Amino acid sequence: MASIQQINGDYYGSKETVTEALPYAKNNRNHISCINSRLGIADKELSLYNDAIFYYKETIKYSNPEEKHLPLSNIAAVYIQQKKYEKAITILESLLAQKFIDNKSKATSKARMQDNLGYAYFKNGSDEKGFHLMDESLQLRKEIKDNYGSIESYLHLGDYYSKKDLQKSDENALAAYNAATKLNSVDERLEALQILISNNHSAQDSKYVKKFFSLNDSIIKVRNNFKNKFAKIKYDSKKEKDENEKLRLEKAENQLSLQRANYMRIVFVIIFVFLVILIAILIRYYKNKNKAIELKTSYDTETRIAKKIHDELANDVFQVIAFAESQTLSTENTKENLLQKLDDIYGRVRGISRENNNIDTGINFTKTIKEMLSAYNTAERNIMITNLEQINWEAIDEMKKITISRILQELMVNMKKHSGANLVVIKFESDQKSILINYMDNGVGCEKNTIVQNGLQNMANRILAFNGTFDIETAPDKGFKVKITMPEQTQIKA
Repeated sequence: MASIQQINGDYYGSKETVTEALPYAKNNRNHISCINSRLGIADKELSLYNDAIFYYKETIKYSNPEEKHLPLSNIAAVYIQQKKYEKAITILESLLAQKFIDNKSKATSKARMQDNLGYAYFKNGSDEKGFHLMDESLQLRKEIKDNYGSIESYLHLGDYYSKKDLQKSDENALAAYNAATKLNSVDERLEALQILISNNHSAQDSKYVKKFFSLNDSIIKVRNNFKNKFAKIKYDSKKEKDENEKLRLEKAENQLSLQRANYMRIVFVIIFVFLVILIAILIRYYKNKNKAIELKTSYDTETRIAKKIHDELANDVFQVIAFAESQTLSTENTKENLLQKLDDIYGRVRGISRENNNIDTGINFTKTIKEMLSAYNTAERNIMITNLEQINWEAIDEMKKITISRILQELMVNMKKHSGANLVVIKFESDQKSILINYMDNGVGCEKNTIVQNGLQNMANRILAFNGTFDIETAPDKGFKVKITMPEQTQIKA
């Protein structure tokens, strides 16, 4: 339809119509190329030259290699209209130098390029070279019987001779006029008449002027009538299509409504009973599942505490007892040594207690998290925390805060026990749907398949229980990274 509109001079209408084709083109390169080409032609005819060049360049992006000469040739033609003759010459010389252009199937394109190149040389001051190319193009067009293309050759030669030989200029302009009349090409007829009028023959001048205005008025009326007729046909077609669709839907709706009335009650009862049974099953299932998760987490925590006490404290307490039994406690050095050992044990007991005590989930939550993480700061290890206060913790429920705190503890314990890192960075982020925790240390890292064995199973269980996700990146001597995502809304995973 856009092509038909362009043939009839409705370039604005053709742009609107071809734009409607875009949703149907999708990823089809040929369709997209064709659409951009149509838009380029319309803008060229509307003298929107920069826009035309833009669309021709878009056409090149989606064209096959053997087809790119067409939009490039069109760009050169626009440059001629803009009087950018050097740019046009560069493009056309490059195209004509390619071997494919000598193919017989490309003869029409070759003639067009030669004609435009000759016209560009002529307009740029190289008259002789320009004339030779334009004349050679005309002869090729006659040879291949490109009658429409010959109109452009005659017009260019008419312009060329207008400053050199008015008789030859008239001959070429009349040849263009006669060919355009035979092919019903109105715009080219008007161009030919303009050359004849500009040659300024006193006797025949008025005849050509009258023809020009008569033809111009006629084509304006014809094209306006076409625009109105096209718009009406398009409107009537859409209206008829919409009405038919409406009637079809109404008929189908009436038939379906009768069936719906018969089955509605039965379906409603079935759905209601099904939902009641399903809800009861889900409630029971989730209760059992959540209870199992809580018991598993509690069991894992107790096991971890017992192991920590056994590994870290039992042997030390035994050694202190042995020390006290074997040493004379009355001496000052022995007493101070014993007190130092007991104070060390006491501090480690407090550390275990701090890791597993109740968590303040109120307004002091961020402060509690900071204190917990900062406890792992040493002279050799730096813990960096970023964006903790920027999270809207008030919108996060208590269980979620407790879980996040325990996860961070798991990471700290794992880091202290296995990593040997001297720098730890923990960054908090939020995307309105989830809380994101990015952990990174520069420790020794490990093989991925040993991660669960390194004490992070509890962390994994806690994350998965809340429909969260985690991604671990590590390798020996490559540090340890964890990206954790927790949904802000509490959704215990079944």
